[in-house]
Amino acid sequence: MVKYFCCGGLLKSNWDQVCVAFWQRYPNPYSNHVLTEDIIFREVTPTNCLISRRLLTKTSRAPRWMERYLPKHMASSAYIIEDSIVDPQKRTMTTLTWNISHARLMSVEERCEYQINPDNSSWTQIKREAWISSNIYGLSRAIQEFGLARFKTSVTKTMKGFEYVLAKMQGETPSRTLAETATERARETALAAKEKAKDLASQAHKKQYV
Repeated sequence: MVKYFCCGGLLKSNWDQVCVAFWQRYPNPYSNHVLTEDIIFREVTPTNCLISRRLLTKTSRAPRWMERYLPKHMASSAYIIEDSIVDPQKRTMTTLTWNISHARLMSVEERCEYQINPDNSSWTQIKREAWISSNIYGLSRAIQEFGLARFKTSVTKTMKGFEYVLAKMQGETPSRTLAETATERARETALAAKEKAKDLASQAHKKQYV
């Protein structure tokens, strides 16, 4: 059984600015859970679409009742694959993100589409969809509810982080000062572990956008 969630968002910046900000989102004060980001591959298609895959390392503290189902070294971090395609002709950017860490316990897949707002061409609208599933017998519903609650909180932080980066790009004063993204020790741990995750990201099945 899969739990589905859909919501919309609006950024009061034009599509070009949002696309640039997308690649400059980290660090920001609302993303201190993001430890590292690495481009696995990037290519331009014959139709001039930009296709990219990134590997993100994030802190992901599980609730105590869930920790016993996770290996000790994985209970506080997660590896995320982010695929994206930017279509400059259609003026759309589509992203698909999913976890490769402890995916058997809980899988979260997110699809976002960024388009020009039809009512105001200077703004960008976002359609965000998520699919949350778990294969743990007897606990799948509780895990899915936990995943959905965390996802909704994450969406709020993501939008605030986006607005922060856009404000800096446009020469405005962001609403709060830049915080450190993680302690140096956490960064070192993530850097040591991400090399193994890169292989998984390179081998992961390429997702479909349509």
